[in-house]
Amino acid sequence: MIAKILVIDDNPTNLKLVSELLEFEGHMILKAEDAEEAQVVLARTLPDLILMDIALPGMDGLTLTRKLKADERTRHICIVALTAFAMKGDDQKAFDAGCDGYITKPIDTRTLPEQVAAWLAKKS
Repeated sequence: MIAKILVIDDNPTNLKLVSELLEFEGHMILKAEDAEEAQVVLARTLPDLILMDIALPGMDGLTLTRKLKADERTRHICIVALTAFAMKGDDQKAFDAGCDGYITKPIDTRTLPEQVAAWLAKKS
């Protein structure tokens, strides 16, 4: 399934890596470097999936996730936390905020496309 995916990450290297990896798979990639920029993108278009960095400047990714899941217009979007937070309980915090999945950084470039495909398949 080819999808529209919003990648939100304040690290330009991570943003580029994830975006290029998924563009190579044929997906249309939207990018944002913080929660405010992501909200501008979401006002224009609704993606099928959001890959959400948790540690964002300003509003963090968990706060943005809660906001999106509380909004009728965006609550159906699958949100996957993409984070360097890998301590015990961090995944549960992401799920409690409304994330549908959790991937730790550094990402495994061999498995990310399959993980994304699995979340997209669950959504449809």
